[in-house]
Amino acid sequence: MKALSKDLQAYIEEAIIPRYDHFDKAHQRDHVEMVIRQSMEIAEHQDVDVNMVYAIAAYHDTGLCEGRELHHQVSAHIIQTDDHLKKWFTEAQIRTMAEAAEDHRASAEHAPRSIYGRIVAEADRYIDPVTIVLRTIQYGMDHYPELSREQHYERMVSHLKEKYGRGGYLKLWFEDSPNAARLEQLRKIIDDEPHLSQLFDDYFRA
Repeated sequence: MKALSKDLQAYIEEAIIPRYDHFDKAHQRDHVEMVIRQSMEIAEHQDVDVNMVYAIAAYHDTGLCEGRELHHQVSAHIIQTDDHLKKWFTEAQIRTMAEAAEDHRASAEHAPRSIYGRIVAEADRYIDPVTIVLRTIQYGMDHYPELSREQHYERMVSHLKEKYGRGGYLKLWFEDSPNAARLEQLRKIIDDEPHLSQLFDDYFRA
């Protein structure tokens, strides 16, 4: 596998990663760093361009600067219009990268158009059960501060079941992904209401 470009890494660490400092608590710098790390680990077992994988992961949520609903499309636009990327990538590569960023949302109605989209989608779904519960609570507190404690709990349960529950919309794109075992662990927690309630009590207002 070709080594990661030090120039590209320096540019992204200076100009792109800091953008996440301004997003909600569930999408801060630690989130993008996790997605980068997971993407690079998945890429080790795939025939892909590691620089493209790295850049896609770094840019994938930059569109949150214009809100959550269309952030995947805005992220794609940011990639397409960042002239700095032309130093490392061809127009075709940039187009593929933009498509991957646009396709990364777990709720997308279609499968990612390329392996690059599948990698970032998988990496973005790093499944650590306790972390997911905490991030769900954090997102609710940031975006729905008017809700009562009970309403926050109901919102958390509804979101977890809709996305991660058995029959939920989350799709894993690599069968050998460690996410498969983690997802099953999370589903057992979701099915265990006393355990889930205890996690909520532990982290609410954390």
